[in-house]
Amino acid sequence: MVLRSSPTYRRKMVVAGNGLFYPIVGFASCVAFIYMSFGGLGTNLQEKTKLGFVERNGTQFMLDGKAFYINGWNSYWLMDHSVDEYTKPRVREILQAGAKMGLTVCRTWAFNDGDYNALQISPGRFNEQVFKALDHVIVEARQQGIRLLFSLVNNLQAYGGKTQYVKWAWDEGVGLSASNDSFFFDPSIRNYFKNYVKTLLTRKNTLNGIEYRDDPTIFAWELINEPRCITDASGDTLQDWIEEMSAFVKAIDKKHLLTVGLEGFYGPKNPKRLTVNPEMWASRLGSDFIRNSKIPNIDFASVHIYPDHWFHDKEFHENLKFVSKWMHSHIEDGDKELNKPVMFTEYGLSNQNKDFEPSQRDRFYKVILDAIYKSAKKNGSGAGSLVWQLFVGGMDKYNDEFGIVPWERPSTYKLIIEQSCRLARLHRPTQQQRNLKNLCSQRQ
Repeated sequence: MVLRSSPTYRRKMVVAGNGLFYPIVGFASCVAFIYMSFGGLGTNLQEKTKLGFVERNGTQFMLDGKAFYINGWNSYWLMDHSVDEYTKPRVREILQAGAKMGLTVCRTWAFNDGDYNALQISPGRFNEQVFKALDHVIVEARQQGIRLLFSLVNNLQAYGGKTQYVKWAWDEGVGLSASNDSFFFDPSIRNYFKNYVKTLLTRKNTLNGIEYRDDPTIFAWELINEPRCITDASGDTLQDWIEEMSAFVKAIDKKHLLTVGLEGFYGPKNPKRLTVNPEMWASRLGSDFIRNSKIPNIDFASVHIYPDHWFHDKEFHENLKFVSKWMHSHIEDGDKELNKPVMFTEYGLSNQNKDFEPSQRDRFYKVILDAIYKSAKKNGSGAGSLVWQLFVGGMDKYNDEFGIVPWERPSTYKLIIEQSCRLARLHRPTQQQRNLKNLCSQRQ
């Protein structure tokens, strides 16, 4: 999903709240005790422990020689909030909160093109203050024991996206087309993006002196959030772009994993377009989950889960059935056809659905978390899931219809922690995950 541009927003911002805890009796007080008791678990741990890179072995992520299944989240706003001193503390707060829930990976934007607090002001021109904000995000994540999945550009207009790249080329008189999809085929725009990628990957962090490409705090790179190239429904244009850009990334950085950022739709030649895609429109977007994910330089597949936005006439229970089928299909693809891990890098349920009740979110999340756990028990390719999205208190204006402050709903908070711990019990946490080990030992 995607969010705002300047102070005006699109869907998927983030929920807010008035404070970390509410005076709720019973389980809520228990949750509060857990949350506060583990306040410093992540802090300074990573400074004392040498980090290894997350790697891939067939259908599994590996960390220190052990299978690594992920329970994580999205907070797209980390870099943006690190720019200003007033909002900067929220970054530590959400990373600490994630660590206290046993979460291990946070997906966030490593881009802001030509927008408010832009990282890339214009092609090849960067705002050093914003780059230092991204430096801060990496260092803070390491201190809290959290790894980062960095997305490199947006298919949509929030934070600039491919629209901004096309505008830059058009304004400079070198653009081939005013179509947003020229982002994928215009040679000038491809060079703009390559320059951005090279600048980012070779950036030396001003706080720890480590180039981004050498920093294991970064879990992986994501080429683009939710790519679509509707002007070429055959998928050839997007496929060519992914092949070129994945090779370019790997030529610079062979240490980190790489994914595309797909929503998971099957393309026009795949039989599953008729049986698994939400509706026929999904096969005409220029993307193809199997074809795009098979590219050799792509290390793992990515999938999103938004049935209430993909369908408009289904009841909640029908959406749950679709989620089970959707996940089973993609995990099966990872196991049998791709031989790669499959990450469900966004999932969310809108609070604007006509029949929405807060309890539905727990049921929706549970279907997804159970599918990952089932895969992990079988050492399967369903390698993890990242909820969209988490906020801390006081962020109302960043809220979208999917965002949550998890500790404001004790049942949700408990569900997330239980997933972290049952995954940890299957594959014992490494030394690098001591905060997870300590948390889960308290819950046995």
